[in-house]
Amino acid sequence: MNSYGSFPGARPRRLRTTPAMRRMVAETRLHSSDLILPAFVREGITEPVPIQAMPGVVQHTRDTLRKAAAEALEAGVAGIMLFGVPEDDKKDAAGTAGTDPDGILQVAIRDVKAEVGDELVIMSDLCLDEYTDHGHCGVLDAEGRVDNDATLERYAEMAQVQADAGVHVVGPSGMMDGQVGVVRDALDTIGKEDVSILAYTAKYSSAFYGPFREAVGSSLRGDRKTYQQDPANLRESLRELALDLEEGADMVMVKPAGPYLDVLAKVAESVDVPVAAYQISGEYAMVEAAAEKGWIDRDKAIQETLTGIRRAGAQMILTYWATEVAQKLGSARH
Repeated sequence: MNSYGSFPGARPRRLRTTPAMRRMVAETRLHSSDLILPAFVREGITEPVPIQAMPGVVQHTRDTLRKAAAEALEAGVAGIMLFGVPEDDKKDAAGTAGTDPDGILQVAIRDVKAEVGDELVIMSDLCLDEYTDHGHCGVLDAEGRVDNDATLERYAEMAQVQADAGVHVVGPSGMMDGQVGVVRDALDTIGKEDVSILAYTAKYSSAFYGPFREAVGSSLRGDRKTYQQDPANLRESLRELALDLEEGADMVMVKPAGPYLDVLAKVAESVDVPVAAYQISGEYAMVEAAAEKGWIDRDKAIQETLTGIRRAGAQMILTYWATEVAQKLGSARH
């Protein structure tokens, strides 16, 4: 008599026999509403500028950004995360273009809001690195170190001008201690209690950010290891998580995604707020480069990486493929 708890009675391959069977029993499913599109808008250009290390991604003009937002909405993407790229002569030590109500990011928020209203969740990067002439995420002290508490004052100002521009969600990404609480207080002070905070809770000092620095025209000198997390550490992320939640984070994020799926899974198990993960520029570039060489199947690799991030516990995924993948998911359902 066969034992049905073990082979030969138990045959898990029965549930893998056909594509229809595999779809029916799939434990993890991607949906367009899981996806958020990061987008760059550059001041002073009249045509989109291709990002060499990220084939298919551009620095948008104000007009093409509006079109990209509308396209993302039409595809069913949940949100768009905006990054501003100012003209070089507007960068300074304090990153003042980042708190100028007429700075490129604030203008872009208003543009996208005029285009899509509240139908697409508009998010903004809340950080100084795009706007400082030294490229760091905060202001520097007399010895050239990032001054945590002085930087928090700048983040409070940034939060307020971004909220005034109409953003739905701010994403403080600089990894300053206390940033979530300061941003929450700054928003509440001006009556913007409805603006949410997506906390960059676990943001690692990663080798995979390289293409992003081209995308934002980074002026970085040195590195960010004194404020971004050490890739060797997991428990540290859980401490950061507890602090962000105590300070009022509405959502939390792990960045990068792919090399830190263990961190993502641990964070997702630990919280009762939505969890995001950012599939960053280097993750994108690796797939695109290998596919261009013919070494991997591009579409299958994209789908697999996103499914893995979703399976690890991310409810929201920031990915440069968001609109493309959402369009394909929509086509597959019809």
